[in-house]
Amino acid sequence: MNSQPRAVLSMHDVMPATLSQVEDFLALCSSYAIPPMTLLVVPGCDWRHEQLDRLRELAGLGHELAAHGWLHRVGTPRGLYHRLHSTLLSRNVAEHLALDGEGILALMRRSHDWFAEHNLPAPSLYVPPAWALGDVARQSLTSLNFERVEVLRGVLDLRTAHLHPLPLVGFEADSGFRAASLRLWNSSQIGMARIFRQTLRIGIHPQDLNLRLGNSLRELLQERWRFISYGDAL
Repeated sequence: MNSQPRAVLSMHDVMPATLSQVEDFLALCSSYAIPPMTLLVVPGCDWRHEQLDRLRELAGLGHELAAHGWLHRVGTPRGLYHRLHSTLLSRNVAEHLALDGEGILALMRRSHDWFAEHNLPAPSLYVPPAWALGDVARQSLTSLNFERVEVLRGVLDLRTAHLHPLPLVGFEADSGFRAASLRLWNSSQIGMARIFRQTLRIGIHPQDLNLRLGNSLRELLQERWRFISYGDAL
């Protein structure tokens, strides 16, 4: 039995404006001999032909393409919970929280359909921006063409409607408060993964290497993880 700790690695917010940073991160991972990862693509951006070609190339190299919202931004927060979530965690990206259940399902369908419309592999994974799924019934998600949905607590298998709790670390520390909070959070989550032999989810954002926890991210990636896919983690 392989006792090496397991991890899934995902790059969030893959969009035209971040592609150069994404490429830099992929080059770093290649230098660490990390296998292809999951790329969370934001469909509703203004994608140019050459950028779509690059996504097809990355998929051909083995990177899994997942759907990540539609525009990855929202205007005025809807309700008290959304305002608090925006202030403390998501800022203006949790677009699901501004929608009702039908609106969320429609957004997820549109996000999935975009890939086929642009000759890209159909995504089996959907990750709502800021991991905020919003007010939608779990049973209604089975009507979608995704196999799994990732939320803050873990990964929801839509074939069984079972949520698999998995620890999660992040490095989007653009302020002192966020850096301190994430250090504590990440330490607890890494400890949980190792003690209970759970798969660790490592969620990266394109600018993370240049933020306050960039060195911590590099150190984590160089540790002896066995990187697997989301499908293999369930």
